[in-house]
Amino acid sequence: MKGVQQYIIENRQRFLDELLEMLRIPSISADAKYKSDVARNAEYVAESLKNSGCSKVEIYPTGGHPIVYGEHTIDPTLPTVLVYGHYDVQPPDPLDLWESPPFEPVIKKTDIHPDGAIFARGSCDDKGQMFMHVKAFEAMIKNNALPCNVKFMIEGEEEIGSTNLGIFCKEYKDMLSCDVVLISDTSVIANDIPSITVGLRGLSYVEVEVTGPNKDLHSGVYGGAVANPVQILCDMIASMKDQQKHITIPGFYDDVVVVSDLERAAMNKAPFDKQKYLKGLGIDATMGEEGYTVLEQTSIRPTLEVNGIWGGYIGEGAKTVLPSKAFAKISMRLVPNQKSDTITALFKKHFEGIAPAGVKVEVRPHHGGEAAVTPSDTAEYKAAAMAMKTSYGKDPIPVRGGGSIPIVALFEKVLNVKTVLMGFGLDSDDIHSPNEHYGLYNFYKGIETIPYFYLYYSELKK
Repeated sequence: MKGVQQYIIENRQRFLDELLEMLRIPSISADAKYKSDVARNAEYVAESLKNSGCSKVEIYPTGGHPIVYGEHTIDPTLPTVLVYGHYDVQPPDPLDLWESPPFEPVIKKTDIHPDGAIFARGSCDDKGQMFMHVKAFEAMIKNNALPCNVKFMIEGEEEIGSTNLGIFCKEYKDMLSCDVVLISDTSVIANDIPSITVGLRGLSYVEVEVTGPNKDLHSGVYGGAVANPVQILCDMIASMKDQQKHITIPGFYDDVVVVSDLERAAMNKAPFDKQKYLKGLGIDATMGEEGYTVLEQTSIRPTLEVNGIWGGYIGEGAKTVLPSKAFAKISMRLVPNQKSDTITALFKKHFEGIAPAGVKVEVRPHHGGEAAVTPSDTAEYKAAAMAMKTSYGKDPIPVRGGGSIPIVALFEKVLNVKTVLMGFGLDSDDIHSPNEHYGLYNFYKGIETIPYFYLYYSELKK
């Protein structure tokens, strides 16, 4: 591996420059006006795979945004690793909270990233982390050091629920055949405390609409007599959690797996400084489900969060209206055994059932996915742990993540393989938020570590 690591050191600046170029592409999958930019980013990924040494690269159109596929087979009898990532990004709103334009990457030093961090939308989620794999692969190819077969599947719809990925996987199941899926779209506990994610929550995402009168009304003439959709929507949402922050939807917890006291105790051994956590967020207290620690609330317990709410007049100055409509987007994070379709149906039935007279309610499901737990006693996990120990100098801690990557369950169902979640970001990197960033240390540490995974995995599979 000496030649591989030396190659990485010698090409650090070029790797960074190429990433910065990709970060300038506003590949926002949720907004149709950026469709051409998403396609342009797919082409950039494809060209990067070709330049890195993939023997086959192709862009596959889907019903939405394209999927980029690449492969390099050195020996069909050797293990095959399928690398998954995504090149689409979240919308950057609200723009006024960005310290620099979201698609004009800049490098700045921070307390957490004294070596500098790349500030740009997609820097951590997931362009920076996906690109580590492309560059690690290139380093191994250029040094004739690749010990196994590698495939890449990089999609452009992860941020909108991977709508067409399941269709693609079923249609091209044979082409995607592999022994393990490797993903870097998660985080480590800290730059000096490596970790590997062994569990993810599922997701149910819905949009709700409350309609009252057939037009906006004068709040003085009609206020007090006609139902106000904004007020009613707020009341309905508020009723969905009790004083203990327990979700009140009937049946919501029926399938929740109860985590043992032993596992909870082990989970809480992970380093966690609550005061530092509060200070970093600019808050003076947490507000989660009673009876659980912050680490448990954000990993092994389901949630219900309002992601956006709007209605009525929100422009400058005053306009005294009683709104005709109100809207909200709501996400529910799910834990093992909870099924996204079931939870979506329970939410819809409950939300429509608590609507008072005077308004009409519509619930529109968006997308969802299932929770996933991966074992830590497999060759795949052990290879990742050995790789991280080699590069970080210490054993990684297995942790459960609070986010959702629905395709992990999809890969197990369709491709019949487990996934290794070997991410290098930090929870403080502001993914999905203004000023998203990714540390240069993390970017280069990922490129350094990934080749060791290939090496150890190939050895363990012999």
